[in-house]
Amino acid sequence: MSASWWVWAALMVAIAAMLAVDLFLHRDNHVIGFREAAVWSGVWIVAGLLFGVVLWVWQGGEVAGTYYAGYLIEKALSIDNVFVFALIFTYFAVPAAVQHKVLFWGVIGALLFRLVFIFVGAELLETFFWTAYVFGAFLVYTGYKMAFRHGGQSSPERNLVVRLVRKVIPTDARYHGDRFFTRIDGKRVATLLFVVLIAVEATDLIFAVDSVAAILAITTSTFIVWAANAFAILGLRSLYFCLAGLLRRFVHLHYGLAVLLAFAGVKLILSETPVGKLPLPLTLGVIVATIAVSIGWSLRSTRGAATPDTDDTDDTDDTTTRKEVTSS
Repeated sequence: MSASWWVWAALMVAIAAMLAVDLFLHRDNHVIGFREAAVWSGVWIVAGLLFGVVLWVWQGGEVAGTYYAGYLIEKALSIDNVFVFALIFTYFAVPAAVQHKVLFWGVIGALLFRLVFIFVGAELLETFFWTAYVFGAFLVYTGYKMAFRHGGQSSPERNLVVRLVRKVIPTDARYHGDRFFTRIDGKRVATLLFVVLIAVEATDLIFAVDSVAAILAITTSTFIVWAANAFAILGLRSLYFCLAGLLRRFVHLHYGLAVLLAFAGVKLILSETPVGKLPLPLTLGVIVATIAVSIGWSLRSTRGAATPDTDDTDDTDDTTTRKEVTSS
């Protein structure tokens, strides 16, 4: 499916409007509780599903089915994003009241990264047939790493981008409310919250490569791939606040995500062989079944495990909970 410029413009305006509403409603930096996050997660999911209905009416069932397949893959992979965000926020002891602001700007960066990768990846796949083998092998390898090395996340402070930023930009090892920059002794410096934002953006960049490659295995329509990514990413912040306290129960989810990545890689490779593209119903079936089995397996394995209280609570004092990180 190809879309004219005004269709792209309409989609961009709609996404910008939804982001503006979200930013306006959270302008007071209040602590987001489980109930509020659940409501907003529902809103974003409904928006993503309704867009698929619009595509169904406008372009037919095959296009809509392709969009839903991409949307489901991106939504599933975004749960792994939540694991990493939780790691970053815990490591840096980010106050709960400002976590939404970090995630909001993180989502903006994620959308921009994906937009670039989508056009570059789609062009490569359309121009050079062997690119499918490269992307496919990359996805299979990524799936392997996710399945067998999931517990080996490194400290966010060791991230190359974070280290580079701290060497280049003067940084204060404290939080200053919700500000990314402040002035100390008349000198403009970055706050610890800016370092956290860079850590989030750096991980978003890595996840963008995986997710875009996985959806390009389904379709090279840049409009469909972008729409699926955008609507899935829009709900990432709410998803974090919904699942942050329940992540310990998703102990086997990474196996399901690994299967999805490997399946996308095999699908992409087969598309350039006599086998051709796998049927869309098969793709949707594998995606839904894999997500359902991995989540069901996780919940069954952790049945009876204690989960943290999901009621709204006030944030603890920054000065007592903040992790002191010496600036370079």
